[in-house]
Amino acid sequence: MNSKITNQLKEKYEAIDQDYETYLEGLLHSKPINYWDYIQTDALLNLQIQRTVFPDEMVFIMYHQINELLFKMILGEIDQVANSSEVDTTMFTSKLMRISRYFDMLTSSFSIMKDGMDVDQYNKFRTTLTPASGFQSAQYRKIEFASTELINLIDKRFRDTIDRNSSYENAFEHLYWQAAGKDYKTGEKSYLLTVFEEKYKEEFIRFTKFYYGNNLWSKFKGLPKKARKDKKLIKAMRHYDYTVNIKWVIAHYNTANHYLNIGGETAEATGGSEWVKYMHPKYQKRIFFPELWSEKEIQEWGTDI
Repeated sequence: MNSKITNQLKEKYEAIDQDYETYLEGLLHSKPINYWDYIQTDALLNLQIQRTVFPDEMVFIMYHQINELLFKMILGEIDQVANSSEVDTTMFTSKLMRISRYFDMLTSSFSIMKDGMDVDQYNKFRTTLTPASGFQSAQYRKIEFASTELINLIDKRFRDTIDRNSSYENAFEHLYWQAAGKDYKTGEKSYLLTVFEEKYKEEFIRFTKFYYGNNLWSKFKGLPKKARKDKKLIKAMRHYDYTVNIKWVIAHYNTANHYLNIGGETAEATGGSEWVKYMHPKYQKRIFFPELWSEKEIQEWGTDI
């Protein structure tokens, strides 16, 4: 064995008080890796469980599973920025463009559903999905929390008046997506929102506490003044913001409209949310990096699509 590699192995395992020869013996008895075991192909291909007899339901299931895998990739990229103590413009720009490419893929892939599922089949099997909804994607909510300061995710109706030092609990109650399942006059929440919060609220609050000063926007604002003026970085920030909060959202909206706006009548989403006002960017004006946009751009957010 190459002596350099042997020494490196010894150093690696001695650093954690382990006998490197034991690990070498383990390697001697291990089986060679193959593609299907490494990718866990059999397990992956057995995760699609239909609830109906309609074949296009399989398209619907797999498409959303692919989305969740991409969301995991996005969170992995953001995590690297969040946990880095030495973020520079090169690294920051590279990660943002990676994330944007994932969202570009998510955006263009909506045609798989929009043009690739039979409308009649969808409107039959969708009733068996009630009250589940894509609204309940916890990973997507985490992407939002990890991208910007919490104030930028507050419902637009309360954004200017809410106390910016408000508790996490109070801020959570005023997030923009609460509007999809909450009557603000009575405080009553839909089943969709109630079960979602029962499952994830505590986890979201813990996640948000970590990202309070480690979200992408805060990381950007913590860079030296010269770095904050880097043209490539600013372009990457704006591209990410526009891609996520306009292009991807509109592609989602148009797909929902294709299946739920039937004969001029808007059908209710499976979770019962008011999906039109919840999804269209012109209503909530979700903007991760508001100071990188002009007043005119903010006013016209989502209206040019």
